[in-house]
Amino acid sequence: MHDTAAEHQRRMGDRRTDGPDADAPAARVAAVAPADPLSPADRYQELFADVQRARVFADSKTFVDCAPLARPDAILAEYRGRRDAPGFDLAAFVHAHFRVERPPDSHYVSDPDQSLVDHIDGLWSVLTREPSEHPPFSTLLPLPRPYVVPGGRFGEMYYWDSYFTMLGLVESGRRDLLVGMADNFAWLVDTYGHIPNGNRSYYLSRSHPPVFGLMVELFEAHNLCQAVSYLPRLRREHAFWMDGAEELRRDDAFRHVVRLPDGALLNRYWDARDIPREEAWLEDETTARRSGRPAAEVYRELRSAAASGWDFSSRWCDEDGDLATTRTTTILPIDLNAFLFKLEMQIAQLSRVAGDERGGEEFARRARDRRAAIGRWLWDERLGAFLDYDRLHDRRRAQANAAMVVPLFVGLAAAGQARRVARALHANLLEPGGLATTCRVSHEQWDQPNGWAPLQWMAIAGLRRYRERELAHDIAVRWLDTVGSLYERECKLVEKYVLEPTPEGAVGGGGGEYPLQDGFGWTNGVTRKLLHQAPGNRNHHARAGRNLVHQRHPGGKG
Repeated sequence: MHDTAAEHQRRMGDRRTDGPDADAPAARVAAVAPADPLSPADRYQELFADVQRARVFADSKTFVDCAPLARPDAILAEYRGRRDAPGFDLAAFVHAHFRVERPPDSHYVSDPDQSLVDHIDGLWSVLTREPSEHPPFSTLLPLPRPYVVPGGRFGEMYYWDSYFTMLGLVESGRRDLLVGMADNFAWLVDTYGHIPNGNRSYYLSRSHPPVFGLMVELFEAHNLCQAVSYLPRLRREHAFWMDGAEELRRDDAFRHVVRLPDGALLNRYWDARDIPREEAWLEDETTARRSGRPAAEVYRELRSAAASGWDFSSRWCDEDGDLATTRTTTILPIDLNAFLFKLEMQIAQLSRVAGDERGGEEFARRARDRRAAIGRWLWDERLGAFLDYDRLHDRRRAQANAAMVVPLFVGLAAAGQARRVARALHANLLEPGGLATTCRVSHEQWDQPNGWAPLQWMAIAGLRRYRERELAHDIAVRWLDTVGSLYERECKLVEKYVLEPTPEGAVGGGGGEYPLQDGFGWTNGVTRKLLHQAPGNRNHHARAGRNLVHQRHPGGKG
């Protein structure tokens, strides 16, 4: 069942933020214009489907982010009364009744004399949104504090993106935004029982890679809070991911949980709905029509891939990599299970800090059991790498992908496994511009030839953790050269990058459902963090529009 925003609010309304300022977030949210309690497809019904199918806007996400200019029920009633009239103009009706939401004008102009660090530090304010700016009855879920968005078409806060953005906020000295983000994520857990993909009503049916525990570690490391104060929310997030586990029979699955034939529990990505994604309605209908599969099945699988953050990738498809063959829910992902291992370890540790020895032992056991299950099901001895498990074919997926770095990043891998993963990364995924996402070239954005900032960071940090410093340094240098090269030529940072250089230098990535986006939150965060850690890196001298250091892109495969 899919809960609406209103149902969530009623169900979770008695849960308050811990501490002496417990009522403050609720009071702040109450002062913000309310979101529509229904998602756009549920609210606008045939009007919504007609707008998306008629391609009134080139980008399907534009309409779901529009602000209604009257009460939604009145707009729908008027549409039903007028749509069959001669000469009815759907596009004109939409523009008369909705306001297209565009990024606020920051009057920001990139200074060609700015260093890369100064450019990033100046962008945080451009990418910050104020809750008071929320339009009434839109899809934007209210939050108590200002928040940072990725940029471009992404005008809301995203879950796993925000962790990598926070890395840069720390180095830029933006403690104010870190405090606000801490409040916002706590509010989302308290209000909805989980952290949705983003703060939009149409994202409530799914989450994102569970990195809230990593955020809490970051908050405590920089004296923003005591991690133990977040223990109830960490437990709540864990309960969301493990819902239904206790009743699950062997070789069966329920929502996010899978019980394997040997009785072990592992997790998968899942979305509670089986209709087209509202932000990609026409695209999903088109994919389902050509799939030859039940449409609802395809919609669930596409939505579940979106929950992974890797939307989209051959990682979730049959061997030919065709998006129509996406079957995310049949795959046990190594990254998700590594993140949940980390969460269980944190809950165990913080439970003991809170004096709950029994809870600490319970979660320590859960973490041990998960680590053992990962070793049996997701470790490939032949390749020397962690791989996703394919339940449909009862075998590990053959293709290596960059998610294998997450067990190193969270400290799950044994020392010998980490050494072998480092060799597998070098042999299979190291490219001139950084670490590749997968080994397969496709039309999807989470495949070759693209590289993504979060994967670079987790690989670098994970390799350092296991003293594989040479490879970690190599990836960091290659990635910073990639980001610096494009910054020098185009005065910006972007969402993703092609890892093979052109004669002109680095270029932004492609593929997927929408054009390359500028901004960009997690690229800014990871780049700022890496530059802070490498004060001698030559990209400190990069200047927008000036090719000072990248006459040719350095690096070479292998």
